[in-house]
Amino acid sequence: MLDKGYQPIGKDFPVFLDPQSREEYALARTERKTAKGYHGFAFYTDEDVTLEQDLSRRDLTVNAMAQDAEGTLIDPYHGQRDIEQKVLRHVTLAFREDPVRILRVARFAARFSDFSIAPETLVLMRGMVANGEADSLVAERVWQEIAKGLMERSPSRMLDVLQECGLLHKLLPSLVGNLAARQAVHLAASRGHSLAVRFACLQLPHQQLKAPSDCIAISQSLASQGSQLVDACQAPVHRTDSPIDVLTVLESFDAIRQSERFALILQAAQCLHPAMDVAPLATALEAALGVATQPIATAAMQAGLSGEHIGQAIAQARRQAIKVRFLRA
Repeated sequence: MLDKGYQPIGKDFPVFLDPQSREEYALARTERKTAKGYHGFAFYTDEDVTLEQDLSRRDLTVNAMAQDAEGTLIDPYHGQRDIEQKVLRHVTLAFREDPVRILRVARFAARFSDFSIAPETLVLMRGMVANGEADSLVAERVWQEIAKGLMERSPSRMLDVLQECGLLHKLLPSLVGNLAARQAVHLAASRGHSLAVRFACLQLPHQQLKAPSDCIAISQSLASQGSQLVDACQAPVHRTDSPIDVLTVLESFDAIRQSERFALILQAAQCLHPAMDVAPLATALEAALGVATQPIATAAMQAGLSGEHIGQAIAQARRQAIKVRFLRA
């Protein structure tokens, strides 16, 4: 495969990328557990490894099927039957050697929300948590699986499965029994929101996952200033006698400089507080963004003003634009 230009990926698994199609090709292999955790395996990939031996190391029966060149289904572990019966079931006891498989089962449950988890598989998952096998999970791998699960059809079910097997208590204890987070992330999924919005709906108290910076920024902003946003949306921001200065609210979220991020914050806030009307804030931001600041700054400098006074002039122009926008509405 190397001679034909296939590119090996990863250091541990015998998987190669087709140089043209970029499809993955994995050599048939057997595995021997050598230590706890995701990397604690030794692989054997010689030509005498059979397809059935390779399939026996897969996680779930629905993933342990193959097809030959003539289209014949090879299904030694009855994956087709489990698809028909809508069951997620482990293939062999080798399942318990890799803690990432707990996360994968939870992710598959989020994707196929009408599938049940076989009782014996759930027993294995609980045992892996209880005996400490799951303690060897690395943060990067946890995030990869959680992120994929959050983008599935029913991400709240992933949380339910992780709670049922005990892993949620170790990974994300703040989400144990957290109905509000489940409802919010389910609503975000039903609306097709981005990963950053779905992650923010979890309202994690601190960085418990190695999430990317955009996810963290939105989540932290909403967690630290969410009450301010709720107050602003409940106040009559479109009225001049409102106790809430809408421009101050927008500036506290850096909404004018990062309007796209603020839009995601509003989406997450609406999922956490479905009755909240964010339209006035969105309208106010649009009006503020419509103010041409360069002429104001130029005029202020020609008048001998600088620094703080220019900022005040721009802020005043934005407040006036917001006022005019609501008067026209």
